[in-house]
Amino acid sequence: MIAAELSERCFVDTNIWLYALVGGQDHLKHSRAQAVVQRTGVVVSTQVINETCVNLLKKARLAEAQIQRLIASFYTKYEVVPTERVAIHQASQLREQYSFSYWDSLVVACALQAGCTVLYSEDMRTGLLVANRTTIVNPFSDIL
Repeated sequence: MIAAELSERCFVDTNIWLYALVGGQDHLKHSRAQAVVQRTGVVVSTQVINETCVNLLKKARLAEAQIQRLIASFYTKYEVVPTERVAIHQASQLREQYSFSYWDSLVVACALQAGCTVLYSEDMRTGLLVANRTTIVNPFSDIL
């Protein structure tokens, strides 16, 4: 991450949350992801919360009580934007223009609607500037 990114509103995609929440074997990615989600100005969508929870239930086998606490913490610590009609419509336009997958286009649409200048994701093309407003950044791009 560069210093300028530290003061910007940023959207965090599901894969970054999973690295931040589950230590696993990749300690460097875990550490980087934790640094991203601990910044100020973090935004998340209801879609990302849902995807994070379902993955934690399946892969990390979290108990339902842990999921409930996680959901509450998302709403307490971060700005949560809903994935609603406007975002779904904009996502369709983004798929057409940028060839995003269906789910990625919804993430990007929510990041744009929330006014985020950075979208942290491991799954999309790092450095891509979307709609002249939001840059996709892979915080792990220098890790091989």
